[in-house]
Amino acid sequence: MGGFDRVYELGRIFRNEGISTRHNPEFTSIELYQAYADYSDMMDLAESLIAGAAEHVHGNTVVEYQGATVDLTPPWRRVTMADLVRETSGIDVGAIDADDADALAAARAAAAAAGVANAEEAPSAGKLLAMCFDDLCEESLIQPTFVTEYPIEISPLAKPHRAKAGVTERFELFVVGRELANAFSELTDPVDQRQRFEAQAAKKAAGDEEACGVDEDFLTALEHGMPPTGGIGIGIDRLIMLLTDSASIKDVIAFPLLRPE
Repeated sequence: MGGFDRVYELGRIFRNEGISTRHNPEFTSIELYQAYADYSDMMDLAESLIAGAAEHVHGNTVVEYQGATVDLTPPWRRVTMADLVRETSGIDVGAIDADDADALAAARAAAAAAGVANAEEAPSAGKLLAMCFDDLCEESLIQPTFVTEYPIEISPLAKPHRAKAGVTERFELFVVGRELANAFSELTDPVDQRQRFEAQAAKKAAGDEEACGVDEDFLTALEHGMPPTGGIGIGIDRLIMLLTDSASIKDVIAFPLLRPE
């Protein structure tokens, strides 16, 4: 809106979440947006930034992390969430028609049998697909992998896929079994965005702690006009963990909440 085609911000973020070896409520992130770009451009940019950081730190793009050898040399694997779940478990959630209740019930049962927690409660095929990925696939992604085509139900800010129904032009980057970046072709349609915000607000009112509300300022900006845009966020702390072979996030942040007794 302001006429700046490329903007970024590197800074601290706070989220009211728990603490673990890979989570800290206060963390550092870089977020950037590029006009006249899409999620494919964001994949290229992520490869360039992260491989470049490894080259600067180590002199090459192969790093050792907790006993695993990680090759950050581009290009990295790009695979859809549905394909990854099917490869890992044999469950073909991506092929389910939105109105096929029997197929969804069968997929729920197969996911539950494979060990997916609360699979029987999945309200849609898209949500079930995300649950299967979280429980069955994520930790196995050691080498850098772009997981693409996230379901629309869990991607309230991402543009619908230009050629496939039910999914978005979104990816998350996984390395050593953890998310390192999240990106998408930004949703620029204010009508679609309002509908998704309202759906999220309804989920939030029903008790979904991960759902967001209606952001009127953001909608006003979209109504004035936003060009096609690609956006990405990269977790700086997790990237530093990878480049320094640090097992815990509190080893790489300046002021961890926990301290030795």
